[in-house]
Order: sequence, then C-alpha cells, then structure tokens
Amino acid sequence: MLTERELESSYLGQFIPVHYHHNMLMDNRRMTGFKAAIDYLVAPGAKVLELGGGTGVLSWFAAAKAEKVWCVEYNPDLVREARTFLSRNVNGHKVEVVEADAFDYLPPEPVDVVICEMIHVAMVREKQVQVIEAFKQRYLEKFGGPLPIFIPEAMIMAVQPLQQDYCFEGYNAPIVQFREATFEQAGSIELAPPAVYATLDFTQNVAEDIRWQGAFVIESDGVVNALRFVTKNILAVVMEQSTTLDWLNHYMTLPLAQALTVKAGDQLCVSFAYRAGCSIQSLQASIRAGDAAIFAVEEQTETIAA
Repeated sequence: MLTERELESSYLGQFIPVHYHHNMLMDNRRMTGFKAAIDYLVAPGAKVLELGGGTGVLSWFAAAKAEKVWCVEYNPDLVREARTFLSRNVNGHKVEVVEADAFDYLPPEPVDVVICEMIHVAMVREKQVQVIEAFKQRYLEKFGGPLPIFIPEAMIMAVQPLQQDYCFEGYNAPIVQFREATFEQAGSIELAPPAVYATLDFTQNVAEDIRWQGAFVIESDGVVNALRFVTKNILAVVMEQSTTLDWLNHYMTLPLAQALTVKAGDQLCVSFAYRAGCSIQSLQASIRAGDAAIFAVEEQTETIAA
C-alpha cells in the first residue's frame, strides 16, 4: 500500500518514466548550463550530494572535480540505469548511487554542494522547494552550519498574457502547451510584456505558497485567452564577472477559462495562488483575469463578507 506522499509523488512527477530522463539527456541547453554551473561551483576535492539524480549525469559532471558524490534516486529503474551508465564513464567510480527518498536522505558527512534538479516551469508538479527546505532543516540539525551551496541557487518566475491559437487542423482544443524558450512559434501573440511574480532564493527560507496579483497594460488589440508562464533558473552566480549561468525552462501556456477581448491601453488584472509542487490543474483553477473595475468590486465584496 502506497503512502499518501508516494501517491502524490507518482501523480505529480517524482516517479516520472525513464524515457523522460533520456529526453533530458538530449536537452542541450539543460546539459550545457548545468555542466558549466557545476564546473564553476564544485571545487577540487569537494564533497557533493545530488537529490533526485535520475540517470546520474549531473553527479558525473561533479565527479570531474569532486572527491566524492552521493547520487540519491528513488526510482529503482533509474538507480540501475545510473549505476550502469556511471560504470562506463571515467570518474564514475567516485559517484555512489543511493536508492533512497530525497525527502529523508542525509549524507554520512557534511557536503560542499547540493545539486537538486526537480524543476518544472512555475515550480508546479515537482517537489524542488519541499525537498530543499526539508534537507536544510535535517542538515542543520545533524551537522550545524553553514549550509552547502545549492544548484540551482535561485529561480525567477514571470507570467505574460497571450492570444493563443488553439485550432488544430480545424479542431478547437484549448490545451496546456509547452514550447521551446529559444524562439517564438506561430500561433502566439504577446499582448503585454511579461511580469515577474516570484523570485525563489535557496540561500534563504523558501515558502511553498506562491501568490500574485498584478496588472498588465495591453499593447495591442486582441483576445486574451491564455497566460504564458516563464521560469529562469539561476544555476550559479558568477560574482567576479557580475553575471549568472542560467537555464530557461520551456514556456508553459495555460488556457484561460474565459477569453477576454482587449484593446491597446486597457489594463488587465491577473491573480493566482498555488503551492509549489502542486498539479498544473491546481494553478490553472486559481487564475482570475479581468479589468481593474471588476477586481475592485470583487475585493470590496470580499471585505464586506469578512
């Protein structure tokens, strides 16, 4: 019998199929970004822990300079695969693949760097925030401070109103879409610039609850029928160059329950509230969009009711 957490993990993405990890190996932007960040932050002779190691590739990047790497993976299929792959690669012997739950595991000794790539755009589905925050608490209780460096170090999340084409060979189907972040695809019309709605800094305490209400000034006439969510992962801060090593997730476009006709100069108010690691549907159900007057009336009504 699966526990409640195991059931939620299976549904929300912690036990994703092996072939999905193969797709991540083929994602050049992800691979080059993490390799550069790990090379920058892992010092020679360092001790490194990876939480949610998948195929073991990020642990292997760390093993190029680290003395020891613990690679924690919950999925037994991936544990076997990671051990096989690492045995075929130079420095693979420096990586110990541990079959364990990242929510519970602690290394046998203090570590210098923690890699945790349980990242989904908008921080939904995967348990990045919960795993890292739980780890911080357990680590400090066992080893005291300071905390290790985390990869990624931070995330910046933004949202943007769109007019999205949902017609597929004549078939109208408003669906959740994921698109490459490196170029624009036909069918998406940006009606206002993106707005940052949250910044997560793993050197600080990070709350699970994410709430935002903001306003966009519409730049062209159109129909707002979707919101695009953008997540920029700050993998490493390169202080001496005043720059960062980043990885941009695929854009996630969520259809609105009701489309809104807008004109240039209109103010569009948007709000949503969700918990990091929740389902996409939970985020989608919380979205409200309308003009400022409607929001003012709703807020006044809520105040009177309270």
